[in-house]
Amino acid sequence: MKNAISRFGKFLSGMVMPNIGAFIAWGFLTALFIEKGWFPNERLSSMVSPMLSYLLPILIAGQGGYMVAKERGRVIACIAVIGCICGSDYTMLMGAMVMGPLAGWVIKQFDNRVEEHIPAGFEMLVHNFSIGILGMLLAILGYYVIGPFMTAILTVLTAGVDFLVSHSLLPLVSIFIEPAKVLFLNNAINHGIFNPIGVSQAAEAGRSIMYMLETNPGPGLGVLLAYCLFCKDKTTRQSAPGAVVIHLLGGIHEIYFPYILMNPIIILAPIAGNFCAILFYTMTGTGLSGPASPGSIIAYMAMAPRDSVLTVFIGVVLAAAVSFVLSSVILKATSGNAQNLSEAQAKMQDMKAQAKGEAPAAIKSAPINAGDVHKIVFSCDAGMGSSAMGATKFHNRIKAERPELIVTNSSVDNVPADADIVVCQRVLAERARRSAPQAQIITIDNFLADPNLDTLYQTLTAAPAAKAAAPETTDEPAAQDQGLVIQAEDIQLGLPSVDKETAIRAAGALLAKRGYVDADYADAMVEREKLVTTYMGMGVAIPHGTSEKKSTVKKSGVVMLQYPDGVDFGDEKAYLIFGIAGVGDAHLDLLAHVCEVLEDEEALEMMKKTPDIKFVLTHLQ
Repeated sequence: MKNAISRFGKFLSGMVMPNIGAFIAWGFLTALFIEKGWFPNERLSSMVSPMLSYLLPILIAGQGGYMVAKERGRVIACIAVIGCICGSDYTMLMGAMVMGPLAGWVIKQFDNRVEEHIPAGFEMLVHNFSIGILGMLLAILGYYVIGPFMTAILTVLTAGVDFLVSHSLLPLVSIFIEPAKVLFLNNAINHGIFNPIGVSQAAEAGRSIMYMLETNPGPGLGVLLAYCLFCKDKTTRQSAPGAVVIHLLGGIHEIYFPYILMNPIIILAPIAGNFCAILFYTMTGTGLSGPASPGSIIAYMAMAPRDSVLTVFIGVVLAAAVSFVLSSVILKATSGNAQNLSEAQAKMQDMKAQAKGEAPAAIKSAPINAGDVHKIVFSCDAGMGSSAMGATKFHNRIKAERPELIVTNSSVDNVPADADIVVCQRVLAERARRSAPQAQIITIDNFLADPNLDTLYQTLTAAPAAKAAAPETTDEPAAQDQGLVIQAEDIQLGLPSVDKETAIRAAGALLAKRGYVDADYADAMVEREKLVTTYMGMGVAIPHGTSEKKSTVKKSGVVMLQYPDGVDFGDEKAYLIFGIAGVGDAHLDLLAHVCEVLEDEEALEMMKKTPDIKFVLTHLQ
């Protein structure tokens, strides 16, 4: 049931999110130029009603039709939704969400049935007339059936909201909203119910409290601030300030979900915080002029009407304060029993995959020819939150070395056709492959600090030197002679199982013994592991030091430790641990060989168990 709701919410989100800029434009027009706006202007305010009545429903319907039947679906959906618009006195956002996919499905079924039966030379005639005739019939259906039906639904929902408001019961929705967010069910609620009602209310009053119910950053902010000050686990406490910035300014609420999942009783704090904020907004008659998307304090305040700026801000502070106090009390009482952050993040990824009805996908990647890479696209589910921040961070990191690279972001279902590399979460890998079959897929667990992003960065920045050094007339990789080659002394096989930190320190000790690093480099490797796991999947981990300890690296080197019974890396086991120390790019060729071994599952499984060092050397050299 939860998965079905999640998929439904995701589909609704897919129609709304690409058009959110139009909602924001309408919200600004409303906030600025209506009679009660910041700068009342009768002529400019005349654009508000047409945008609301026609532009927004047509955009949503067109996107819904495109999702089902591409361009032909978009055209017929835009025709059909006019019937819903003209057949109702309500703004037909919900009607567009129904008519768009329905029209796309109708034209897709028609095309499938007649594809083999169109006489040669009549293709254009059939294609054009089919959209015209079927679009007209669907518009009539929308006028007489779908429009009135959606009007009835909106009438009931609006009456229900009015009842909750008049009886001061609206704050109770926080009991459902906050758990729904953590379970990734918020899209169905927000885009399916809150926004359509909010649009109707804002059209009449210039504002709506419905825009404030799910997007308030205050409840999550309180949780993160409590972790900043009172969490007993040092690693988790140090990670919280960065999460505060991402959540509050970036509007990516999912950044605080792991902090709740690691101690689930803390969900009571954002529930209480949102309850108090909604109660305050209800008592003061506060609302936003348009949707605040993403849910950052910047977007939230930008949509505040002129006479409500202070009350909107107070509501955010109130929600944060209540959530902070309750979270602090709970943390002090229960943090000793909480799981660690990495486990909670892994749990969140599993839940997110389940919410989308997907499972992590293992997509094999060919070695990257960095010289051929011109455009990198970071993709997430909607293309507006985490992928945008990931693209910005990676662009800022690589622009000095590769200024010609284009780094952008998109929805995973709408990757540009000229993308050379797509970076996405593992759970979205299969969808990325379908959306961009021409591109190299790089899968990650975290857009902000992921080992695969480190490897991608190193590969792309090493490309110019490697390409210049390689003779163009040879078929053999010249880097083999110039790069790093692993030696027998760099390998230890058949080690008994130990805990993760001991294994990482053993790799650091071997790096030091081989003269690649100073003795305290192992401490940096352990610290790096606390930031984000270096487990790469398929039983392989690549621990390495932090950038602050770069000075302790004497020369590039890679060592390999084999644990036939495995070492626990969270919920996964690593059987091969490659300790890395890098000066420049000399170690990258060897890591490329490791990636090639990962492609050969039979050889990889043998390397995890074999006592034959010659076999290992053969596959790594």
